[in-house]
Amino acid sequence: MVIAIDGPAGAGKSSVARALAAELGFTYLDSGAMYRSVAYTCLDWGADPTMPGEATSTAESIEIDFDGEQVLIDGVDVTDEIRSPEVTEAASRVSVHPGVREAMVTEQRRLISAGRYVAEGRDIGTVVSPDSPLKVFLTASEEVRAERRAGQTGGDAAEILLSQRERDRRDTDFCRQCQPGLMGAGRSRKL
Repeated sequence: MVIAIDGPAGAGKSSVARALAAELGFTYLDSGAMYRSVAYTCLDWGADPTMPGEATSTAESIEIDFDGEQVLIDGVDVTDEIRSPEVTEAASRVSVHPGVREAMVTEQRRLISAGRYVAEGRDIGTVVSPDSPLKVFLTASEEVRAERRAGQTGGDAAEILLSQRERDRRDTDFCRQCQPGLMGAGRSRKL
């Protein structure tokens, strides 16, 4: 059983998914932490996150796991390290590479096949678990999302807004190029 929570950065996916997982006794799967783990490892190993081959090789070379709120790379807790601004920026760079996405989707599917999960991320309900019995899409205005992220990171909201717009553009371009049948597909209901 997978409950899929999708939406852009800063929309509240993590907060809602964590609370719902705790309430239901499900495991919380943070797909963004997985991409951050790849980015962190690229930076740690000296691999270039903008180079598809280097980023993909890194993604295929590590094992990412979750232990409660902890994120583990090859058994080492990197929960705090993957939340730095440098890793955040690198994560948006590695996530556009088809090979990295393929490696992460494979890993996410492996994880969710083993139990009951509340999984959140930008493509959980459309790519990772399209047959999920419950899909939720959360969003908020660009300004609200930037303010939330600034509150989390201590960064400047105006700078975060510009960075977020670029990330949203890259992610949208990726979806249009690699998954054209998914853009605008399906039904949605605003709550």
